[in-house]
Amino acid sequence: MSSEQNTAFSRRGALGAIFGTALSAEVLKAAPIQAKDPIKITKLETFLVKPRWLFLKIHTNAGITGLGEPITEGRALTCQEAVKEIEPYLIGKDPRAVVQHWQAIYRHAFYRGGPILTSALSGIDQALWDIKGKALGVPVYELLGGPTRNRVRVYAHASIANPARVKEALAQGFTAFKTGPPRRRNFPRYIETPSEVHYAAERFAEFRKLVGEDVDIGVDFHGAVSPAHAKMLIKALEPYNPMFIEEPCQAQNHDVMAEIARSTHLPIATGERVFTKWGFREVLEKKAATVLQPDLCHAGGITEVRLIAGMAEAYYASIAPHNPLGPISLAAGVQIAASIPNFLIQEQVSLGEGYIKTPFKVRAGYLDLPTAPGLGVELDENALADKLGHDWKNQEAYDADDGSVVDW
Repeated sequence: MSSEQNTAFSRRGALGAIFGTALSAEVLKAAPIQAKDPIKITKLETFLVKPRWLFLKIHTNAGITGLGEPITEGRALTCQEAVKEIEPYLIGKDPRAVVQHWQAIYRHAFYRGGPILTSALSGIDQALWDIKGKALGVPVYELLGGPTRNRVRVYAHASIANPARVKEALAQGFTAFKTGPPRRRNFPRYIETPSEVHYAAERFAEFRKLVGEDVDIGVDFHGAVSPAHAKMLIKALEPYNPMFIEEPCQAQNHDVMAEIARSTHLPIATGERVFTKWGFREVLEKKAATVLQPDLCHAGGITEVRLIAGMAEAYYASIAPHNPLGPISLAAGVQIAASIPNFLIQEQVSLGEGYIKTPFKVRAGYLDLPTAPGLGVELDENALADKLGHDWKNQEAYDADDGSVVDW
């Protein structure tokens, strides 16, 4: 072996030890920043993006920028301020120590976790991984052990109330959907009438007939249904084999959700309002769900969701990342999906048209794995110009009969 080959071999081995995967000599040669080259964070930039998103761009002295979505829906300004408060810690530091930064941001806060701080951390984590991948010239999934699959299944949102939209999504290539439980009232009562339960089942049966038996349909109760009513609804929907029942009740009491899970053969899904490995530990231990839906913008970013997926694997649970947000969130979810063995399906509401230069494309129900470095997406600044700024707020929901506050 020549001295030049020996040097390349040693460098490759060292990086493989650091990043958990062997990087080829071609990748190392193509990487814009070598492992020992200085790179420092210079600025964190956030901007509100319609319809309700917050984008983050982390700048470095090397000219590499990283993208993230540090957002809690309806609390965009609060998350924006949380990122600003974290910024002094990151300025001047090497962005490639991603896990070290995660630990410092999370643990140096005396009051840990919660939707705001964990969402801010999640977006920062996404952006740091984006920088690291770009610096090495590889997709993030290569740094997480390499691809476990060659494409990522996604689902669309649709309702039987809009059959034209369902047919359009089928024509677009989707093979899976998520819908809400059909209902005549805007918000369900704590215990509904038999006619309401029958209505939900009949309308769902129409959805099943429209798409056929080869298409999957998840049903999202959105945590807005009482445990008592949830059991009745689930029993009525069982003959039509939904892919999963999402948040059959509020996720704050996992014992109640576990009781619902034991009462049906349908898979129970939850996770959009559960944060970090500590929150998901309880879901798994209590067997409250077999489909975990961590949100890459809320649960702790790529670093934490990778660990949550490992925990879930030990319980034979699958991962279906939650994402009602933007294309950066989708890009982060795709990187996770590409690197874990127990991925099920990825949620999306935007494939990035009008936001990123190369939007995602659905082909036979799947997205191809990105090959560009980092998260694999680049913002289209010109297209974004008319989408900056928003004042989106959470819905204020009240019962039509007596005016009491209800979940939405």
